[in-house]
Amino acid sequence: MADELLYYIPAGQYGKEGVLSLLAQHPEIKFVSVVGIDLAGNDTDEKIPIRIFKENYDDFFAGRAVQTDGSSVVLMNIATLNDARVDMVTDSSVNWYIDYNYENLDEETGLPTGTLRIPAFLLHNDRFVDSRAILKKSCDYVAAELKKLLTTHPVKGMENVPFHEIQDIIFTTGTELEFWVKTPSEKHSVPNLSISQKLQEQYWQRMRGNVRTAMEQTVDALEKRGMLVEMGHKEVGGIKPHVDDNGHIVDVAEQLELDWRFSDNPLQAGDNELEARIVVREIFRKNGLDVSFRAKPIIGVAGSGEHTHVGIVARLKNGKTINLLAPEDMKADFLSTIGYGFIMGILKNYEATNPFVSSTTDAFNRLKPGFEAPVCIVTSLGHTPDVPSRNRTILIGLIRDIDNPKATRFELRAPNPFTNTYLAASCLYLTALDGIRYAITSGKTPAELLAELSKKPEDKADYLEEGRAYRCEENVFEDFTDEERDAEFGKPPATVWENVKIMRANPDKVKVLTAGDTLTADIVDSFVASILYRWSNELEDRIIPAVEAKLRIFKHLEDDDDLDKKRWKAIKAVRIELGKDKEGKKSICTRLKDALEARDYDTASALQLEMTRKIEALEVAYREYRNNILDD
Repeated sequence: MADELLYYIPAGQYGKEGVLSLLAQHPEIKFVSVVGIDLAGNDTDEKIPIRIFKENYDDFFAGRAVQTDGSSVVLMNIATLNDARVDMVTDSSVNWYIDYNYENLDEETGLPTGTLRIPAFLLHNDRFVDSRAILKKSCDYVAAELKKLLTTHPVKGMENVPFHEIQDIIFTTGTELEFWVKTPSEKHSVPNLSISQKLQEQYWQRMRGNVRTAMEQTVDALEKRGMLVEMGHKEVGGIKPHVDDNGHIVDVAEQLELDWRFSDNPLQAGDNELEARIVVREIFRKNGLDVSFRAKPIIGVAGSGEHTHVGIVARLKNGKTINLLAPEDMKADFLSTIGYGFIMGILKNYEATNPFVSSTTDAFNRLKPGFEAPVCIVTSLGHTPDVPSRNRTILIGLIRDIDNPKATRFELRAPNPFTNTYLAASCLYLTALDGIRYAITSGKTPAELLAELSKKPEDKADYLEEGRAYRCEENVFEDFTDEERDAEFGKPPATVWENVKIMRANPDKVKVLTAGDTLTADIVDSFVASILYRWSNELEDRIIPAVEAKLRIFKHLEDDDDLDKKRWKAIKAVRIELGKDKEGKKSICTRLKDALEARDYDTASALQLEMTRKIEALEVAYREYRNNILDD
């Protein structure tokens, strides 16, 4: 069956007649779905009969065939109830994937029913307002500005690069996908998972049973879709599964990772990630496993990241490519002048980028010290150029291979599987341009730029800010106390509101994002409004009720002695403080609800942090209390 199916239509290989001919050879493809990405990263999906696509092929590319209700997607304050029409314009510059339903066999062919998923742009009032269009416009703007800079200014340390021969600027982009899988009935034991993580019992372990089968099938499925998979492996989180009497693997709770080759089309990189999530979820489900792409599905255990790799390459008129981040001598320098500007721009302006990377409570649950997730705006280059290092405690690190300059790139470690890659990448390239512009127009040498990047907090600099350091080759978590870390690199936000508040306190950095009219001010405002709306409603409708339900689980047990009584008394006091209103005194949960309703987000954010600290401490205290009572 597999050889009879069509899994994707490669970008640029077929014109209209070729596509229609290909579809005629695959009558099992019954539907087409036009896939637009809203500002929250949600993808649209519908089932349009394939005959409509064939009959109106050209209209799909002109935005005349498919519309959607803008009020049903996340385009807050843009596509409003009284101005909600959004046209969908299909994109021929990327791969089109076929999504097969293996539970619905086509009667005529006996093959699974297929849906052709075509990525698209969302057009509102003659303006593209979707995540994919923003990334495309951002890269077009950065490329044009960069070529202008390189042909009008000398670049110190890059005198041998023929900038006037540049044909195209290529933005190399890629993501890695981490996720948890479990058997649906498995109840996580946080202590067991935590101990296994500390002992590093799962990292690189051999996959077994249905997990192994699902991973092998997933790798094969992605390869068939043109995604060049580099590896699939077990991550640090998880516990050893069990075998039942029939030899089946049960009680699965494991963390996995999939890596595939980066793309020289950032839109394709984002589309690949979306397709990978679909394939992973479907294949693991067929193997009896539930998949979670949440950043922190289990509090107290390793969360899932989606490290995002970004780089920039020049393609010359003769076809040759030059990595613009790499120095002329890889053993003498870390980066080129452009490379130093690239990372300096990202770091200096990250307060404006951060909300686009970490936009949910779930994201901030992962970004805490001790779990290899970054909390500070800081980079690592390596101790010396000839000995690259991989510091896993920083926000964004330099990835380089002494023998392969073309591999030089940066890895942002903060994103999670639900980060909107299209918008995050837009921010990274736009802020990188700001730093590159400084590096070139300042006339500084690579050594001078390295010195500025390596500044101490008390040092003044021409571009980077006084009062903080931007580079660290030490362990950010273990080699600094909390106070030292905040003093060295700045205090990081801990909630969605703190993140937005910091962004708004840095309007000059937001202007870097909105330069060039790509990621426009109203798009930024719409995105911020949407994440605050989600943060507030998720707190009120999910997180607070979950805390209130958990408080009812902590029940008084038959005391054995005075120690047990003392412990229960302390537990009871915290339960009341968190969840029970009294005459003249409201609980933390009620006060948090009141603050959200009043849109007093400063108070709500502080109460959220207090509630989270207390419920997590209460869980530990109750476990200690319960385990000390020996039943007869």
